[in-house]
This record gives sequence, C-alpha cells and structure tokens, in this order.
Amino acid sequence: MRNGPAVRRRRLGEELRRLRREAGLTSDETARLLGWHQSKVSRIETGVSGVKEADLPRLLDALGVTDSRLRSLLGTLAGAAGGGQGWWQAYGGVIPPRYRDFISLESQARTARTLETSVVPGLLQTPGYARAVTRAALDGPPATTVDSLVEVRLARQEVLRAPDPLALHAVLDEAVLRREVGGPGVMREQLWTLRKLAALPHIRLQVLPFSVGGYVGLTGPFVIFSFPNITDLDLVVLDHLTSSLYLEREEDLEAYCAAFRTLEAHALSPEDSLDLIAGIGDGV
Repeated sequence: MRNGPAVRRRRLGEELRRLRREAGLTSDETARLLGWHQSKVSRIETGVSGVKEADLPRLLDALGVTDSRLRSLLGTLAGAAGGGQGWWQAYGGVIPPRYRDFISLESQARTARTLETSVVPGLLQTPGYARAVTRAALDGPPATTVDSLVEVRLARQEVLRAPDPLALHAVLDEAVLRREVGGPGVMREQLWTLRKLAALPHIRLQVLPFSVGGYVGLTGPFVIFSFPNITDLDLVVLDHLTSSLYLEREEDLEAYCAAFRTLEAHALSPEDSLDLIAGIGDGV
C-alpha cells in the first residue's frame, strides 16, 4: 500500500524507462541530451524523485513522445501540468492533497469500477445530496467550505460528460438507496437522477439487495481505476476518514478485480436494479 504521489512517481519512472529503451537511448545519453547528470535520470526512473513541471516536457521531447494523451497522462502521474495543475488546484485551500491526487487520477482514468456501501458515488450525486453528505461528514463546517466542496464534487462529474467519457461501473449496497440523506425531497431527486444516469451507455449501475446477505467488500468501499496508454497501471483506492490507500501490487489488483466480478455476479442486473431504485423512489 502506498500513497498517491508515491504510486505516481514509481509508475512514471517505470514508464519513462520503457520509453527511453524504446527510443534506443541509454540513461547516460538521455542525460547528455538534457544537460542533466545521469544520476538525475536514474532517480526519476526508479521513482526516488519526481519530475519538475518544467522538466517533464523536455524529457518527453528527448524520448520522442508525441502522443498528446500519453503526455497528458504522464503529466498526471508526475503531478505536473497534466495533473497537478488541473482545475482542482483552485481549491487547494479547501481540499487536502490526498483528495487532489484522487481527482487527478480520476480525471485521466479510462474506467472506474466502484463498490459503495454507504452513500451514492460522488460522480453520481445531485447538488442537494452532495451538500447533505458534506454537512454530515464534517463537524460544523462554515457555509463557504460546504459550498466549495460541493463545487468540487460537481466539477468532478465532468469526466462523465467529456467527449471520451469515463466508463463507470458502480455496485451499490441497497442501504445506499434507503438511507434518507438530506430528507425525502433530496432523496427522491437523487434516486431519479440515478435512473437517468444509468441509461447512459458508459454508466452501468447494479444494486446488491439486502437478500444477498453478507458479501465480499461488505467492510468498506473501494475503487479500481484503469488507464489508457499505460501498461499495467491499474490501481485500487481504499478511502478512509483521514487517508487514502493505493494498492498497486499485482496480487492486490487480482484480488479486488476478482471481488468486483463476484459482486457483479451477485448483484441485480442493471434492469432489475433500476426497477428496485424506481420502487424505492416511489415510496420516499
């Protein structure tokens, strides 16, 4: 388990080393092209140190990397222009670094598979629901803080409206749908919105009914991110009250992917899930 920045540094180093080898360059040759010491290239490729925002484009140019999407994702991994300087930086005084790191990964992911056991996933929340969840999660936050955090939550949802949107597969515990967050009016709107969003081709929504009983993942939510262009970059995010843990080992990824397949198999079909959501919404 690693924190987000460490994951990004190590994965960035691995990818830059692969690209250097594909370009037919040694680390010494790369260093000479850039006017660096060879040790600097070595530290970057092993993940010991990161890449400065101004250095990454020069390095990618030296390696002959021209694919704009690949450069953007490498920027996200480096916490540089492609990721660290995203729209969320404007909220640096409100959201902690771990949340900014999560958003930067989410913004570049190709797919997200998530289990939620308590609340509607942030990418699917209505403004009213997001506000109610934020107030409940914090201890008497100022109104301005709540406003900013809700803005961040809603801005994150742009990944679902992009020309090449994030493919989201969410499995929700039935408790998520029955917990009356924000009151009946807020909950009715949220349930209606879930039905509307689930009709989109890149969103798959399934519900784990109470009748399933205990299930793998019952102890907490998780997200599995997959990324384009980078080989073997999938990672699992476990979100806790005061920290986020990032699991990248192959055995961890295999375990969580297998767990998600089991959840998918035990959950209601998307069609039956929408029927259940509609029934719950009619009763709110």
